[in-house]
Amino acid sequence: MMAFLIDVQRSIYAALTNDITAYSNSRDLAALLAMLPLGIVFGAAHALTPGHSKSVLAAYILGSGLKPSRALLTSFVLSVTHISSAVFLALVTNSLVTRSLVGAGRAPSIEWISRLILVAIGLWLIFRAIRAKPHVHGEGIITGFIAGLIPCPLTLFVMTLALSRGAPEAGLAFSVSMLLGVATILGAVALVSAIARSSLAHLFERHGTAIARVSRILDGLAGATLTTIAMIELSA
Repeated sequence: MMAFLIDVQRSIYAALTNDITAYSNSRDLAALLAMLPLGIVFGAAHALTPGHSKSVLAAYILGSGLKPSRALLTSFVLSVTHISSAVFLALVTNSLVTRSLVGAGRAPSIEWISRLILVAIGLWLIFRAIRAKPHVHGEGIITGFIAGLIPCPLTLFVMTLALSRGAPEAGLAFSVSMLLGVATILGAVALVSAIARSSLAHLFERHGTAIARVSRILDGLAGATLTTIAMIELSA
């Protein structure tokens, strides 16, 4: 499955290189619009590969008790931040991007800061579970933003390719279409996590466990999971 997804990305990337080059030469709007469906497929396939904070998103939603609508909002904020941070970095400087599909650009300092803050959020969830603290309004949006601070490497690559061809509008258009693909996958992860959490809570409640106790248990487990994931990625 993973090999298939990588092959799909490579095929789209090859077609994209030709399309951006063709657009930069002709400035044909039809050529630009033809790239957008590829972007959605590219974004979805890319989001299905390891990374993109899917485990962070799922762990947080399982513990936070967000309703499906709020869980979707959190995933959307994560997606927008993930893509837009890459666009911003590409526009500011091209030196962050290496010239290969496998070794696409990274921003280590931003990744490091993001993971440290996620450790803090994980510890907060554990503390909240122990002390039975109330949920903070807007916490999900903040978590989505922080988790999304890891710039999307392929968006960086696409933007740099477009800039090198003198067609930044092509890179921006493709980035928006990629965002739709990424947001679709992360939204599905968020919905499944929110529904799973609700199902677990009702299951425990039917067996005589108070919903408040279930929420605290899930908070603690989510905090421990989130902290562990962030620590592993920091050590790597």
